[in-house]
Amino acid sequence: METQDQRGKKIKRWYYIDMEMALDENADREEAIFSVPEDRVERTFRNEIRRDYSKPKYEYKDKVFPLKDVFDPDEWEMGFQEYWDYDKEKTKLWLAFNKSVVKKFEQYQLPVIELGRETPKEAVCQVFEKVNTGGVTLTVFELLTATFAADNFQLRPDWEERKRRLTQHSVLRNVSSTDILQAITLLAMRERREQALRDAPDMERPPAIGCKRADMLRLTLAEYQRWAVPLMKGFERAAFFLHSEHIFDARFLPYGSQLIPLAAILTVLNRDNLNHGEQEKLAQWYWCGVFGELYGGTTETRFARDLPEVVEWVGGGEEVPRTVGDAVFAASRLLSLRTRNSAAYKGVYSLLLREGARDLMTGDSTSVVHYFERRVDIHHIFPQKWCRDKGIDAQRCDSVVNKTPLTATTNIRIGGAAPSEYTARIERNAGITTEALDANLTSHFIDPDRLRNDDFDGFFEARRQALITRIERATGKSVVMDIPDEGEEPPAEYEMIDDESQTIVDEDE
Repeated sequence: METQDQRGKKIKRWYYIDMEMALDENADREEAIFSVPEDRVERTFRNEIRRDYSKPKYEYKDKVFPLKDVFDPDEWEMGFQEYWDYDKEKTKLWLAFNKSVVKKFEQYQLPVIELGRETPKEAVCQVFEKVNTGGVTLTVFELLTATFAADNFQLRPDWEERKRRLTQHSVLRNVSSTDILQAITLLAMRERREQALRDAPDMERPPAIGCKRADMLRLTLAEYQRWAVPLMKGFERAAFFLHSEHIFDARFLPYGSQLIPLAAILTVLNRDNLNHGEQEKLAQWYWCGVFGELYGGTTETRFARDLPEVVEWVGGGEEVPRTVGDAVFAASRLLSLRTRNSAAYKGVYSLLLREGARDLMTGDSTSVVHYFERRVDIHHIFPQKWCRDKGIDAQRCDSVVNKTPLTATTNIRIGGAAPSEYTARIERNAGITTEALDANLTSHFIDPDRLRNDDFDGFFEARRQALITRIERATGKSVVMDIPDEGEEPPAEYEMIDDESQTIVDEDE
């Protein structure tokens, strides 16, 4: 059968079941099932044959039954009996296996529940959940697919088409069907609330805005169709906004979840171009969410607050959204930002691009075109090998303070050499003057003199202060100048990276 591996690559496999293991009461029957490659020969890493079922006689010998024959086993059984010369014990094995395994497939009855068109949608969802108690929890998307099907609407093909449109934007490629449903639910419930207040301005408890599981399951087909198309435009505006903040790819998107309220907000604002003040407020809310690290874990309540509060604030309101008010970034956090697992780490990277970091060798600013054509990624400034040799602790060496966006070509030039060496090599190989290279370094908030003198301590403190200033500028809030917890153990190991595996290129050698 055709399946796929962990990387999503399509492969073909043959599936078998070990007859003796399947009948062993002390064994797990699932472990009796295995697969072999398309040629039916399984080999070790040394290319030694481990299993060979390229001929039926090898199957008979190992007493493994091909699952492709489970609904028509007669021919295989005849071959099995002939191979073993109708041995009494092997016949007993086959009879027991046939009764316990093969016949179960033939006799299995699939239960079916028919629901009439008049069945309320809430009841359809309840039926699905009740009959599914022994399996994997059904997702909201699956439940709404069943609900909308009662109105002759096919949700899955509709989603696939929207997904195709979204993935045209690299930064949106990880948007899921649940993300879309949450955003639509936010928009629908906001509309319900506003309508209720128009109908009864003095209402004490108007409908709340939410997007939790129960809220999404109450979404009607009419509401889905009302908001699905405008929301696609909202997501495209979100992609444009992220590009303006120099976030180009889903791999460096700080929070995928923050896309949900961002797209909903831009759907309600319903304008392709915000004015300068509106853009600044939206960006402040966004960076407060990133550096406040507020969109990890359970976020539905924050989404429900963001939509009305940010729309009102961007539109001229005086009250600051709670996400802006809640955001706190401590200076000591820079030391623990070491990998892409952190939203704030990705945020620092994007801020450097946003602030105009230029390629060290060419001086080109990092634009969308350069980002994709020249493979910009984040790499060490003082190389890890140099830090290790000089006894620089891993916590500071691998901190985001010692990293910056570099093209793959520039990173290869750097290799594992001391900054005093690689800066001279870049000047020599790239034909760039000392003054021009210093200007490029400064665009990364790197002090050229400290770098050229291999002064890690001076460089680190100066750049830490520069990053703090940029974070304060982006969030509109002061960074908490705390002291790292002395009781906290620093990382004992250096981050596993590929930087030092690069070949150092020196065209004069």
